[in-house]
Formats: sequence, structure tokens, C-alpha cells
Amino acid sequence: MDQDTSLPHGRAGGDLRPGRLRSRKRWGIRKRATATAVAVVAGALLVGGIILLVLLQTSLVATTEAAARQKAQDVITLIADQDVAEAAQYIESTAHTGQIVQILGPAGAVIAGSVPSAARTPLTDLRPGAGQTLTQDVSSLQSIGDDDEFLIIASGVAAGTGVYTVVVAVTVQVQADTVTTVGWFMLGATPLLLAIVGVSVWVLVGRSLRQVERIRGQVADINAQRLDGRVDVPPTADEIHALALTMNTMLERLQASDREQRRFVSDASHELRSPLATLSAGVEIAAADPSGETWNGVKEVLAGETARMRYLVEDLLTLAKTNDGGLRLEARDVDLDDVLDGEIRRLRSTSRHQITAELTPARVTGDARRLGQVIRNVLDNADRHAQAWISITLRNDAQGATVTIDNDGPPVPEPERKRIFERFVRLDESRSRESGGSGLGLAIAAGIMAAHHGTIRATETPNGDCRFELVLPQTPGQGTDTRGAEGARTIEPQSLG
Repeated sequence: MDQDTSLPHGRAGGDLRPGRLRSRKRWGIRKRATATAVAVVAGALLVGGIILLVLLQTSLVATTEAAARQKAQDVITLIADQDVAEAAQYIESTAHTGQIVQILGPAGAVIAGSVPSAARTPLTDLRPGAGQTLTQDVSSLQSIGDDDEFLIIASGVAAGTGVYTVVVAVTVQVQADTVTTVGWFMLGATPLLLAIVGVSVWVLVGRSLRQVERIRGQVADINAQRLDGRVDVPPTADEIHALALTMNTMLERLQASDREQRRFVSDASHELRSPLATLSAGVEIAAADPSGETWNGVKEVLAGETARMRYLVEDLLTLAKTNDGGLRLEARDVDLDDVLDGEIRRLRSTSRHQITAELTPARVTGDARRLGQVIRNVLDNADRHAQAWISITLRNDAQGATVTIDNDGPPVPEPERKRIFERFVRLDESRSRESGGSGLGLAIAAGIMAAHHGTIRATETPNGDCRFELVLPQTPGQGTDTRGAEGARTIEPQSLG
């Protein structure tokens, strides 16, 4: 029977055996850092030790060879300037351990030697010409009964009618032994040094990870009921310090988001409570009257409250989409002056105030319906708080297409000019829900403008009246619209009271 050699599900392409997984889990940051440090230091010691031994050996051999060449040159100088006998006395008087000097005659016979054992047999077969120097490495000098390694320097010098050879043999066994001794010392010290490195890295990484573990423990104790907790910031000015600051910044953002969400839920519940209470009471009263007369009296109220709830829910849904980036926009070329003209006509049909407008043709890229919603919200806000007139201006400038909506109502106080675009914000009693606003219009306008990469701000006119300014980036290459300046339109003041 054939055996089933297929891999179990989830193991294809790699060895995922439990033992291998447990082994990987056991190797934490501390162990990996220690092992890495020990491996790197061991590799550095190995490479550095090899280089050091090679350089040491090269240096010792070079020094020894230089001394041998100098010795040979001194003997050659004596032979050339005086005679062979004087040179023979010199080598005998300056003889020392580890260096053997011979003078060979033109026929190759030994004329003089620095030690008695070298006075009979030549140390080498090298016979250089006058002025030449030859070198030779030998493993031993059997002629003198020495088994050490030697370096032989042979130099030729002309004297009288022949060429004499000066031979200097120096032992290199001492240098080799020195290099070997240094190598053994390094080999013996390496485990101790690696142990010191391993213990040091283990302790240092452990101390660093204790700070990380403390931060982790403090963050773990923070939950939805304790979002005001913060982690301790160590005064070390290092990565752990930066991590603690980042964690605290993140916790502050989470707390602010949670606070904003709770406030949003509370405000939404508060806004919905009133129409729900009205609907509930109206339905109960109408149901208690079998004649149906009560229903005729409350149905208009109930229909109004139902519409109010519908608009509020739609506003909440739109606002939620703008906040989480889920607002879908149809990016098209939009004639902003046409959008403004339509909203101004709508407002003039219902407003009791004088409305004037001066619109310069401007084209932007965006969603015409959403841009109309922004303008409608700002115009409705202006209509609620104006006393006698509203003025709308559309112009093109370096910032883009700028819409200015002024009214003769009191301007928004400067400290509140940013807060007014938050949800459910009403600055005073005149801006209550009874006046028709839910407190979401300007927040929705700000969200839609941000989605169009535009801005909206509350300010005041040079005369101290209330002003809202909307700026949208224009379509590239169409800063003044294709209709030209002759397309500008002016809407004269008109009262529809």
C-alpha cells in the first residue's frame, strides 16, 4: 500500500512542527540580542586574531631578516676595506645565539665560522656573484646538528682574485614559537571575553526590557474605564523615552476620541429624546380618543416631529460618513456660481431678509449636490441670525474660489470660531433647537469642505458684521471659468418679507 506523504494542512512550504515553533518562541529579544552580540564578537575576534598573528609573524621575520642582512653587510664591508682575516676575527667576537656566520672562499671552502660547529661544512649551496644577495629557508641545519628552522642570507663580495661568500643563518623558530604562544593566549582568552560580552549584553538588554515591560504593564492596566492613565516616562532621552511619550500621546488621542464619542452619543440622544417624547405622547393621546378628533389635532405636530427626526438622522449619518472618510463624492467639474445661484433662489423664496449677491464665474472639481448642501447649511445659518440683510460674494483669487456669506447679525465670538464647527454646538439661546437648527449643519459643512480639500471659517466683516468664508481649490487651468468675466452676475437687493 502506498504511504500518504502529503503535508498536513497549513504546513505546506515550510517546517511548522510544534517543536520548531516552541523553539522559536523561546528565543526572545534578550536571547537573540545576546546570541547575536556573542556571535559578532566571536567573528571579530577570529578575524582580528588571524590578522594579528599574520602581521606579528611577518613583522618578526622581517626584523630578523633585516638584522641578518645588516650582519652580512658589516662582514662584506670588512672584507672589502681590510681583509678576510679581520672579518673572521669580527664574526668570532660578535657571535651570539641564534645567528651563525660563515665566510666561504672562492672555491666554496669554509674560511671562518662564528661557532666551531660551522667552521668545517658550508651551511648552504648558495653562491651569489659579487654584489648579489640570495635568501633561503631551511627546516634544519644538519651540518651543525640544529633542527630549528633557519633563514639563510648569502651575499657575494669580490676580494683579491676571487669572489667570497658571506653566509648568515638566523633561526626563525623563536619567531614561530612567539606567534604560537600569542595564538594560544588569544584562544584561551576568547571564551572568557565572550562570556563577559554575553553577560554584559544579557544584563543591559534585560534592564532595557524591564522598562519596556513596565510600560507594557501600565498600558495593560488601562481600560475603557481608566483611559486617563498614563505610563511613566524615564528621564533617559533614548528610544524607551520616545516610546513612553508615544504611548502617552496615543492614550491621549484615545481618551479624546472616547470622550468625543460619548459626548456625541449623549448629544444625539438628547436631540432625539424631544421628538420621540412628542411622538409617543401624541400617539397615546390619539389612541385614547376613539372619536378620532384628537388625531386630527395632533397629526400635523406628529408629522413635523417625524420630519425633524428624519432630518436629524440623515444629518447624523452624513456627519458620521464625513468623520470616518466614508463620504462618497462624485468628482466632476462644477460651476460653483450656478450652485450658489440655485441656493440663493431657494433662500429668497422663504427668507424675509434682503439678499444681495455678486457672483463671478468659477469652476471647481467636486460633488455639486454636497457643495450645495454646504452652501445651504451656511445660508440657513445666516438667515436664522441675520437682522435685515444677507450678502453673498463669489470671487476668484490666489487661494481659489472664495465664497463670502455676510449678514448683519452678531459675529461669532473669536474664541468660539473653531468650536462652532463641532457637533451640536450652539453658542447662545438664540441658537437653540427651537429656532430650527440641530447643531449639525456647520459640522456637516466643515466635513464636506474637508473632503473637497477646501476650508470654511467664521470671521467678521470690516464693519463688525458676521461673515463665513468658504475656499475651494479651482479646477486646474480654469481659474476664471470658460465663460469669462462677462458671465458675472449681480442679484439686486430684494425683500421677500
